[in-house]
Amino acid sequence: EVQLVESGGGLVQAGRSLRLTCAGSGFRLDDYAICWFRQAPGKEREGVASITSIDGTTYYADSVKGRFTISSDKVRNTVYLEISSLKPEDTAVYYCNARHIYTGYDYWGQGTQVTVSS
Repeated sequence: EVQLVESGGGLVQAGRSLRLTCAGSGFRLDDYAICWFRQAPGKEREGVASITSIDGTTYYADSVKGRFTISSDKVRNTVYLEISSLKPEDTAVYYCNARHIYTGYDYWGQGTQVTVSS
């Protein structure tokens, strides 16, 4: 059974950094593209960063380029999202999504709340 568990969220001050963790089980990281999404109150869910571990390809939304860094650890089957220079507008629930690179079938984690105070 594929499972994704996010952690690392919390209440932080603007300007600080945070590292979110997406721990995966029941699948091989090389078979999936892992994407971090976020959903702020009253807004649609948006993809912010993704990584394809089999070749290391990464993608970032324009709104987060230069502040967000996605990385993966194949040994731990874990994907990280480092967020620097946090802004109040980064406040959202952050979700991890795993999409099979051939079938397109995907899975979601339960999310982790990030709240940035000004």
